[in-house]
Amino acid sequence: MPRPAGNTRLKAARLAAGFASQQALADALGVGVRQVRRWESDNPPWPHPDQAQALTRELGQNLQSLGFTPPGQPDRGHRTDHATTAAAVGLTTVPTQATATQPATVAQDFAVVTRSHRRLYWSVAPATLHPSALAHATLGCALLTETVGQTRRAISAALAETYLLAGRIEFFDLREPGQAGKTLLLALQAAGEADDTLLGAAILAHSAFIPGWDGRHDDAIERMVAARTYARRSPASTELLAWLDAVEAECETRCGNTRTALHLISHAEDMLAAESEHDNPEWLDWFNPVRLAAFKGNTQLEAGHLPQARETLLNVLNALTPSEEKQSSVILGDLAAVEAAAGQPEEACQYALQALDQLERTWYAVGMDRVREVRRTLAPHQHQRCVRELDDRLYGWSTTVSALSR
Repeated sequence: MPRPAGNTRLKAARLAAGFASQQALADALGVGVRQVRRWESDNPPWPHPDQAQALTRELGQNLQSLGFTPPGQPDRGHRTDHATTAAAVGLTTVPTQATATQPATVAQDFAVVTRSHRRLYWSVAPATLHPSALAHATLGCALLTETVGQTRRAISAALAETYLLAGRIEFFDLREPGQAGKTLLLALQAAGEADDTLLGAAILAHSAFIPGWDGRHDDAIERMVAARTYARRSPASTELLAWLDAVEAECETRCGNTRTALHLISHAEDMLAAESEHDNPEWLDWFNPVRLAAFKGNTQLEAGHLPQARETLLNVLNALTPSEEKQSSVILGDLAAVEAAAGQPEEACQYALQALDQLERTWYAVGMDRVREVRRTLAPHQHQRCVRELDDRLYGWSTTVSALSR
């Protein structure tokens, strides 16, 4: 028999709010840790009014969204409320209670679409794929109220992956970190329903990007600690563990700690060089040795190791497959930054123009961010012809409209 998962919604909300332990939340609420344990049990008691107010304030959700059932009221899930808010892209909770009205085959059918969305991410415009992924998540939440047992857990896992995809689009493609944080919380709650700790680790690591890119080092590292803790609970492939190193390295780089970041990348390289004892998760399609090298090149750039960064990034650019168009724009942007830092504005503009060519084919907000940052560093050369040509492209009708509409 599977072990009870407890109140996974409260656990997920606690972790997403930055409380890595039950004791940390207890301290913030001014209650004993035993009280938090009871709230995270299979049958959590309804909190007292003052405790309820503190919980909703610290975790940002209402009590029913946190897995509590009002006294005297059976928990029949939140199908109606969820469907309404999902239609407005204001998702707030993942249903927990259900009755079996769907056949077992529904899980496989739902997962097929999830896998298709995963592959479509690399070629379909994010503004097109994002609403489709959210609509699929709404269907998944409805199915959770109509399935039980292994079927329900399988749908929960696919739902968690769908929310993860939507959160990645919001953060990397649309540059909406606030919304991405809310969506990743839903992903974590769904992963908790599935008791899929590896998927939970991936979601927590993605959530670390949000404070990491904002320079909030302690918050980012705390989420990485949680991600590594989850990864230890199931057999993890070396690829997944190496990716966790890469994510932490990215956060350290964004916070100015390039030496620490390079050490983490070196450790990840050693891990990838060894044979993995465990299979790679099917959903881990965003990482490989080439992607690790891309992390490394950016960190070398930020560390001021320009010759090494140039060599690393050129090797990555040559190794990328035609399907990795989004990553190409990022690498071209980093190469442009290398040349700008080396005092070569013409070479920098050439790479930036190539990145814009790529972005016209496949939009990626992170790639555009790289180009804009390069243009800012080229301010001392803004009267040179190459920089003016870059401005003509960067602020052309199609590019400007595309950037403002996303």
